[in-house]
Amino acid sequence: AAAHRRVAFWSCVYALELMLFFLFFGALVMKFFGVPLSMVRIAGGIVLTRIGFDLFSPPAGARPPPTAEAGEEAGNIAFMPLAMPLMVGPGVIATVVSMASKAKSAHSGIAALAPIVGATLAAAFVTYLCLVFAEKLSKALGPLGIDAASRIVGFFVSAMGVGLVFDGIVEAAQTQAWR
Repeated sequence: AAAHRRVAFWSCVYALELMLFFLFFGALVMKFFGVPLSMVRIAGGIVLTRIGFDLFSPPAGARPPPTAEAGEEAGNIAFMPLAMPLMVGPGVIATVVSMASKAKSAHSGIAALAPIVGATLAAAFVTYLCLVFAEKLSKALGPLGIDAASRIVGFFVSAMGVGLVFDGIVEAAQTQAWR
């Protein structure tokens, strides 16, 4: 139980650090590599949409989530694969970078990012609670409840992905990034 809580804690800390890094420096990283934000939105939206569709119908023979083996450092699986790419993958990175650019363009200054930072902190905390109480949650929901929740979340994740793709296409068309 202690190892489970430790892995849950560190995976959420790493995920939070990654999200905050991309919130504040994502646009700079994309600029450094010469990737327009519109293309990040399109690619991230496609990934997010695929993840959402996967939640609708989990593939047969899916691998079980990684577990800490006896003697294995909690940090090993807490960062890879839990924090990245499971918690913070291409879809989350694209979403965070996109939200940051919209907030910065709508308002001036770093204070424009405060609501996104708050939402990021809340997401990390709720994820931590879900990981710590995963066994109790799965017993309370049961297989049917978990299936229903997965499908509902999948629908909203897919919708967010399609929104990112749409925003990326509109932005690319406006900036003529297709050349």
